[in-house]
Amino acid sequence: MAAMLPGLPPLRALLEPAETLLIALAGGVALTLLGFPAGLVSGSVLAVATAALFGRPVRVPILLARACYVIVGILLGAVVTPQTVKGFLTWPVSVALLMVAAVAMLVATTSYLRVVHRWDRLSALLGASPGSMVQVIALSTELGADLRAIAIVQTVRVLLLTVGIPGGLALFGLVAPAMPVVRGAAATSSLGELAIVVAVSSATALAMARLRFPGGLLFGAMAGSGVLHGTGLVVAVLPWWIGGAAVLVLGAVVGSRFANATFRLIVGYLGAALGSFAVSSSIAAVFALIVTHFFPFSIANVVVAFSPGAQDTMMVLALALHLDPVFVGAHHIARFLIVTFTVAIAARWMVKEKNGP
Repeated sequence: MAAMLPGLPPLRALLEPAETLLIALAGGVALTLLGFPAGLVSGSVLAVATAALFGRPVRVPILLARACYVIVGILLGAVVTPQTVKGFLTWPVSVALLMVAAVAMLVATTSYLRVVHRWDRLSALLGASPGSMVQVIALSTELGADLRAIAIVQTVRVLLLTVGIPGGLALFGLVAPAMPVVRGAAATSSLGELAIVVAVSSATALAMARLRFPGGLLFGAMAGSGVLHGTGLVVAVLPWWIGGAAVLVLGAVVGSRFANATFRLIVGYLGAALGSFAVSSSIAAVFALIVTHFFPFSIANVVVAFSPGAQDTMMVLALALHLDPVFVGAHHIARFLIVTFTVAIAARWMVKEKNGP
């Protein structure tokens, strides 16, 4: 048999991602045709997660996922207008309430996992952390927490939010019927502007990723694109089919987190996953009701902004549901800051107290 040509990846390395993306496409298209809100992302998540649980080798190349985070960030930033930028400074009270809600979710869910499921303090804290999954996995590995239990609880929470939020909003008629009208078109005359947007957004995405900001690729690209569009310097946007493809890929990324898991393993931690999700979501719902009662914000925007999901996943969901990315992004950044510092300090204090001086 002839030797494999040097530099070419093995066939399996190409077929597994191709199969994963086809599964994601089938799921996304199916739910979209059924009229499910955010059908692309929800369908791809469900389809890939199901395939993973049935033993299919689901995998999304890291470089492809990173490129799609940048693309989604660019699209989110393109929805920003000079008017929405002015409104950013009008939300200090809701941002403050979001930070209080994040701490309340952390304390209540940690207590639930400790008392009901007898988790150790460190694992309970990291399993309860609303959103910062990358940080949680890193701390779990570094400090010796129960990584498998934490990963399952965190992943199930993201899955439930990704699928449940669109369905819940649709049930109450709170989902926008169409994409926001973006000022400009991806036509030939806009190629120069598009090149500027892609270059600037990619540079800011790489800078935030280099600073180890969770979701940095998405938020960095959104920031770069948002500044250009929000100041009116550019009006060009990426074609819709590029954004749809990126959303499908990122849905596959979430679903692929169930790779190497078994039904038995999932069931073993399902009580903790569902219970902790119920606790955190109930607290988020209370604070969301307070905000929507006292302020004239869109209920759908508030629901996604206060949801205890990963920042990047919630921003993709905001795009799929046609929400205000500035409002949602501002609140998730605020939650990220308070959760990141609180969890990091508390986790290291727990380990220090356990090991002694």
